[in-house]
Amino acid sequence: MLARALAGSAIAAGCSVRVIDHRSIAWSSATFVGERHRLTLVTSGDAADWLAGLPDAEFALRGHLVVDLLVVGIDADAVATVEVLTLIES
Repeated sequence: MLARALAGSAIAAGCSVRVIDHRSIAWSSATFVGERHRLTLVTSGDAADWLAGLPDAEFALRGHLVVDLLVVGIDADAVATVEVLTLIES
């Protein structure tokens, strides 16, 4: 679901991504429940602007809200690491 939303966002921005790793763990606070995700993406095309805008992007995920997104790294081979916190909508 999250990987598809990222791929759709990339296509809309004129580039493409392929998710090569996606790990998630349960996350909760006193009032919220969700998941922390770490995705490794191979980008193609001119993805620099898309990656720069990701933290402010909005994603439609059924039953979940993206509340935090951070691009934590991009290497010379256009492989990006993204961390995302999603909350379950109640």
